[in-house]
Amino acid sequence: MTNYFRSNVDAMASYIPGEQPPRGTPIIKLNSNENAYPPSPAALEVLRNIDGEWLRRYPEPFGGEFRQAASKVLGVPSDWIIVGNGSDELLSIVIRACTEPGRKVVYPMPTYVLYRTLTEMQAADILEIPYEEDYSLPLKELISADGSVTFIASPNSPSGHVVPTDDLRKLASQLSGVLVIDEAYVDFAEENALDLVQEYENVMIIRTLSKGYSLAGLRLGFGVANPWLLDGLFKVKDSYNIDAIACAVATAAINDQAYKNACIAKIKVSRTQLASDLKQLGFRVWDSQTNFLLAQPPQGNAEYLYQKLKEQKILIRYFKQPGLEDKLRITVGTDEQNHTLVQALNNLLETRKY
Repeated sequence: MTNYFRSNVDAMASYIPGEQPPRGTPIIKLNSNENAYPPSPAALEVLRNIDGEWLRRYPEPFGGEFRQAASKVLGVPSDWIIVGNGSDELLSIVIRACTEPGRKVVYPMPTYVLYRTLTEMQAADILEIPYEEDYSLPLKELISADGSVTFIASPNSPSGHVVPTDDLRKLASQLSGVLVIDEAYVDFAEENALDLVQEYENVMIIRTLSKGYSLAGLRLGFGVANPWLLDGLFKVKDSYNIDAIACAVATAAINDQAYKNACIAKIKVSRTQLASDLKQLGFRVWDSQTNFLLAQPPQGNAEYLYQKLKEQKILIRYFKQPGLEDKLRITVGTDEQNHTLVQALNNLLETRKY
């Protein structure tokens, strides 16, 4: 059979997203960290009133309407913002623009595994540095590695922890390459690193509307960085990477901060309650500044629980990789969903005692 692929593509493994059951499937879905609540009513109103002319014409190539809105919300100039088809596209743009064979991409592990997949696509070198057991940043090793691109997810998945801004500042000041701080879950956190883009021209903050704004199906993310850095990234961006509908809906959503903040507040309360309930069942639960929890079952039987919950139409996330094989990542759902999950776990743990 003919092999049509580059050698690095042929050798790499595919990224495996969380399972997405068909719409309408009666299932409790707590595996992909989607927001438990619907999008802003203002965003839905824009969607209901889409003008066919928006579809006939090509969209504005840089997402100008959204850039202006995000500029006002974040307090940064609009020309410091790049818009992408989800934050994943922006990760890809950075790697395409800044790496090649012989140039390193560096990040601590465990973290978002798409970093590895995107790097392998470019046949760039990969250096994965283990987190400390307490998830403190391996700062010395990251500085020594001095990657062409260094990725730090903060808050991090699957651990849920935030990297202190002072650690990120030390890292940025001593790297010669680009430091990408992936803040996909920042809306659920108590601090962020946005100020660093003003301090260091090699720092880029990446955010998404998938999590805090309940728009995972829309596919819109954005990055903030010095215009000098963005100029290089725009060179490898697709011509019309943001569709007109996504731009309009996302603009309405980011302008509705009151609604977003109200949903975030509810999720934080539910997160605290779910963590408490899991601890009562004997789970070890890591502190989280995200909309999910990393939890270690008392019997260490994470894969078993994942499979049994799936049989009961409850989806959570299990990663069969070093350091995570005895843990589960659980999205914070509605209080009703969380209660159903806890009851199911309690029954499964009781059954395994006998």
